[in-house]
Amino acid sequence: MKLTLAHDHKLPTGALGLALAADGRTAYTACVDGKLYAVDTAAGEPKVFADGHASYASGCALLPDGRTVISAGYDGALRWHDTATRQSFRRVAAHQFWSWQLALSPDGKRVASVTGQYLPGGWKYEPAAEREPSVKVFDTGSGDLVAALSHVPPVTSCTFSPDGRYLAAANLMGEVRVWDTTTPGDGKPLAQWTSPDFTSWGTTKTHHYVGGIYALAFAPDGGTLLACGMGPMGDPMAGNGKMTWQRWDWRKGEKKDQIKDGQHGSGLMESLAWHPEGKHFLMAGRQAQGTWNAAVFSAADGSLVHSLDTKKRITHARFTADGKTLVIAGAGGQAQPKDGQWPAWGRLQVYAVDLTG
Repeated sequence: MKLTLAHDHKLPTGALGLALAADGRTAYTACVDGKLYAVDTAAGEPKVFADGHASYASGCALLPDGRTVISAGYDGALRWHDTATRQSFRRVAAHQFWSWQLALSPDGKRVASVTGQYLPGGWKYEPAAEREPSVKVFDTGSGDLVAALSHVPPVTSCTFSPDGRYLAAANLMGEVRVWDTTTPGDGKPLAQWTSPDFTSWGTTKTHHYVGGIYALAFAPDGGTLLACGMGPMGDPMAGNGKMTWQRWDWRKGEKKDQIKDGQHGSGLMESLAWHPEGKHFLMAGRQAQGTWNAAVFSAADGSLVHSLDTKKRITHARFTADGKTLVIAGAGGQAQPKDGQWPAWGRLQVYAVDLTG
């Protein structure tokens, strides 16, 4: 697989969330200014939605009918928006803290949001117990809460299985939990394990845990679960832990594969995307050292087959349904105002996908 840049669009502020219309012609971005934008993937031209969040907009999910997009924010709220009018018609106070990430079930009937603040719970700086359920699931039709599930905060990622039955969520400590959403009554996870390769104890400047799992994705057949994030480092402020992905047989919590030695640099990986054909997956994020911040890997053996350096932070990447296009959202550096005006520092990039390359 080979990726070739087709379009590079500027957004008013950095994008933290991304959703795509079924035809790939419109992207929806949740941005640092708290607003949601609809972006023509060919022409650019971001159109702002009327009602945003009181803080960063951290995620968005488009329902299958294309008429409604749900956004989440650091204000702890979820908002329902009409895509035709760009008006909000529902607000749900989901969390006491911010929403780290959203996940939509494949049928579009449920949306999951994860939360949690890292507060020291003891002299070893182990995370304090959650003050509210860290994983919540809402009915997208009514906005009603349908499940509240416990995890160790902060929970930074979540995803549904391809059949919508299972929900996985992972945290700062590299702990993964998977629930059967058809029997959420007791709240007990069906599977649970911890990978030490996604977290570390800082020993320089400031002492605390750092790293975490920032994206999860079930394989198209639902049999394995993929995770990415950042591995161990000594200096928590450096952000130079190992670029990491691992894949598990999630029912057993058994590691099946991981990124190969010599095929990674350092930095925080924030997004995973399976190509629709299921033969490749992409991992992307921000680079501290190395030669790439987005790379395609073979699903068969986990080897790196293509990489690129966008020179920008990537927060989300999505393939279109036909697999011919990859859309990437993120930010082009840390913006500074000039003459009282903020530059457009968000980015939406569109890549053509060549499966013969």
